[in-house]
Amino acid sequence: MFRTRRSRIRALALTGSLAVAAGTVGTVTYNASAAETTASATNAVAPAAPAIPKEIRPPAGSRPVGAYVVVTGTQNYTCVVPAGATQGGYTGASVPEAQLLGTGGRLHHFAGPSWQSLRDGSLVTATKVAATPRTGTIPELLLKVASHTGEGILGRADYINRLYTSGGVAPATACTTGQTVDVPYQALYVFWDAPA
Repeated sequence: MFRTRRSRIRALALTGSLAVAAGTVGTVTYNASAAETTASATNAVAPAAPAIPKEIRPPAGSRPVGAYVVVTGTQNYTCVVPAGATQGGYTGASVPEAQLLGTGGRLHHFAGPSWQSLRDGSLVTATKVAATPRTGTIPELLLKVASHTGEGILGRADYINRLYTSGGVAPATACTTGQTVDVPYQALYVFWDAPA
């Protein structure tokens, strides 16, 4: 996808725009009294941050560590066939396989769910805390980091948002045991450092 110099420059420009958007998500500027300004300065994620649904906001005071866009990615499903049936559906959980590009370079997103920096090898795994549905696409998520490996780019991440999702929904077609399907998707992942 990034074989030409022009496509790499476009991707970097998009990544820069996403970093600005993530910074905007992390802080909200408005006219306020001195008391309100002091209160909002301690909360990097303002209570009314418009870009993140309230159900999936990271804890108050969280600061963005990085933002990454899916460059190429799929949600991969395996057919689940009930006992005694000959056909089933893609009803199980998906397994991600994606390459992300963002403020800290490239990340590989894979089963776990896990994210690994291709720059410094740092790795996080996470568990889902909350989700908000989106029509015709996979849900937006808030995930809590369960484990860290390495001290690199992802070393400070405590929470992860999956935002602005597109695609990735399992097909509603019948299938047989062992069949798999890889469904392309897009999303923005924002990594957060939560206050201690």
